[in-house]
Formats: sequence, C-alpha cells, structure tokens
Amino acid sequence: MADPFTPLRRRSQEAGPADPKPRREVLLLAARPWFIWSTLLAAMLIDFMPLGRVPWRPDVLAIALVFWSVHQPRRVSIGAGFTLGVLLDVQQGALLGEHALAYALLSFFAVALHRRLLWFSLRTQALQVLPLFACAQVLEFGVRLALGANFPGWSVFVAPLLQAALWAPLSWLLLAPQRRAPDADAHRPL
Repeated sequence: MADPFTPLRRRSQEAGPADPKPRREVLLLAARPWFIWSTLLAAMLIDFMPLGRVPWRPDVLAIALVFWSVHQPRRVSIGAGFTLGVLLDVQQGALLGEHALAYALLSFFAVALHRRLLWFSLRTQALQVLPLFACAQVLEFGVRLALGANFPGWSVFVAPLLQAALWAPLSWLLLAPQRRAPDADAHRPL
C-alpha cells in the first residue's frame, strides 16, 4: 500500500530547508509600567532640550511612543499620545493640539499595526514605521502651513528618515531590561 504522504515528503525534501538560519526567539519579561513611563518622560525631556529649531531634528518622543504603542498597546495608547502631544505643544508654544493630533494618530496606527509589525526584524520594522513618521511630519507641518507659517524647506523630510534609522538601536535599548539572562536556572523552566 502506498504512503499517501510520499508526494508531500518529496516536495519538502526537494525544496530544502525553508529557513537555513533559524531565527532565535527570545522570551521577554513583562515591561514594568514605571519603566515605560520613565522612558516616555526621558524622550519628552530630550525633545524639550533647546537645541534650536532645525526642521530635520528627529522626534525622539514620537519614536518612543510608537515603540511602546507597538509593544504594550494596552498600557500606551491613543490617550497617552494625545496627552504627551498636548504637553509638548504647551512647552514649545505651538498651536495647542498640533502635536497632540499627530501623536494620537501615530499611536492609533501603531496599535493597528502592532501584531503584524512584531513579526519583522528590526530593519524591516524601521521600513514599516517610516511612513508613520513621515505622515506625522506632514500633518504637523501641514497644520503650520495652513495657519500661515513659512515652508521650512525640503530638509523637513530628513527627520522621518532619521527617526526610522534610530528605530533599531532604540528598540534594542528599550527591550534590553526585558531580556532574560542567557544562563537559565535549573529550577525554572523558562
């Protein structure tokens, strides 16, 4: 009697291994709420620094907000983005709600993409979040231009590229406290 799975076995053997280098999955510890909010506060303080108003300066708070909205969508969501945006508007003396609208939309789309985004590597994630950062930048400067501000120049579109370039190192840094020790204890299964 012929084995019904023989054609399937042959096809799988002819195709070779699906992934020559298996990806190492890392089980992460739960993120502590105080760590999440302290990193958001630190990112906001970095944005508060008086480094001049250069249009290509990356928005560190936007990166941290998208990161935590992707990794912890139940703790950091649209309300947190809106609140942080209002605080940034008050500090910078901008139109009240300009950053709040951009951050709320950033957080909304990050939460909407969070399940899909986590399957990618960090470099591919950076390419996936680049349109989010670009749309937030266009929205902020669109509001400013609608209210009569001058166009700051095409260098304004360098900021989303820098934010996407910072995605991988900041993701690695923000996930570092959640990684487990490489030597597992004999008495714990994890």
